[in-house]
Amino acid sequence: MKEKLDLDPDIYAAWRASEIGQLTEALEDRVLEDMMGAPEGRDILDVGCGDGTTAIGLARRGGRVIGVDMAEDMIAAATAQAGREQSDACFYVASAEELPFEDQKFDIVLAKTILCFVTDPGPVFAEIARVLKPGGCLVIGELGKWSSWAVQRRIRAWFGSRLWRRARFRTAPELRRLAENAGLRVIEVRGAIYYPRWMPVARLLKGLDPGLGRFTTFGAAFLAMRADKEKI
Repeated sequence: MKEKLDLDPDIYAAWRASEIGQLTEALEDRVLEDMMGAPEGRDILDVGCGDGTTAIGLARRGGRVIGVDMAEDMIAAATAQAGREQSDACFYVASAEELPFEDQKFDIVLAKTILCFVTDPGPVFAEIARVLKPGGCLVIGELGKWSSWAVQRRIRAWFGSRLWRRARFRTAPELRRLAENAGLRVIEVRGAIYYPRWMPVARLLKGLDPGLGRFTTFGAAFLAMRADKEKI
């Protein structure tokens, strides 16, 4: 997955350092955190954790957090960052299709923008359902199919981007079906990032995002879903 897709910690850092990146990440994380609830005292798995920024933030707020990613350089960067911040978050190289954890271990599984680079997402959802505790929740964020951002990424793929050539953009009904097929109960699906990737317009439209996200997912560059595992 990520180790083969021209993604590395420097690319993540450059995105977050840009104004459009900061704004977009903040809006995406706000939706995910709202769906997730308070992390304090909960066992959390961050699947596809990248450079560990999100996982370390959740640990800072009291979560017991483990992050996994297939890319060794991402895990190295995440572990180094956790060391610098004296964080309790732990990081391991692992595949989302084969999570190295026992059944019913986590209260929350967070998965942000990993399915876009997975050919068959069914096994990923099955693994996530397996490691969730009864009553636990999956909170997933994915790249939306019907947005100006997706159009730009497809154009970049046509012009040779290896990363976006392999990407698959999802719809809200697709995410619902995948969760339900894994035995999870979908609680909510929301959209975010309705502005184009152009900062002057993003500044003007960012305030509309929360309202639009509860009204429709069409046009959203980012889709967020919460799905719960039934209690026994």
